[in-house]
Amino acid sequence: MSRKITAPLFAASLALIASGPSIAGPREEQLDKYASAARAANPAFAGFSAARGKTLHTQAFAGGKPATPACTSCHGNDTRGAGRNPAGKTIEAMALSASPSRYTDPAKVEKWFKRNCNEVLGRECTPLEKGDWLTFVISQ
Repeated sequence: MSRKITAPLFAASLALIASGPSIAGPREEQLDKYASAARAANPAFAGFSAARGKTLHTQAFAGGKPATPACTSCHGNDTRGAGRNPAGKTIEAMALSASPSRYTDPAKVEKWFKRNCNEVLGRECTPLEKGDWLTFVISQ
């Protein structure tokens, strides 16, 4: 009897494994897009790093606006807590664990990367930087 129960479970498991890419969500698709772009820019690209993403989040830059030299200027050091923009408006926590609906709209993700990278770094973020940072906040 266990053979009858095991066979359907095995078949269902195989179906899930085989359909893996088709069940990827918007966050995974966004990371795949950044990975393709990072690989095109550097064939030695070996994957995103939450550690590099954390460094990007906490590092101070000189190229952007003086009031926002780092991501932490508005978002704070703890990605699980709310932040505040220079005008005092509350910003929802960046960590996925604290804001589970974040990073599901690719257009919104790009909009905020464009705005925030220019304000903090004084330039557009590279696909590697975007992927590293997104990997970092998703892991939080």
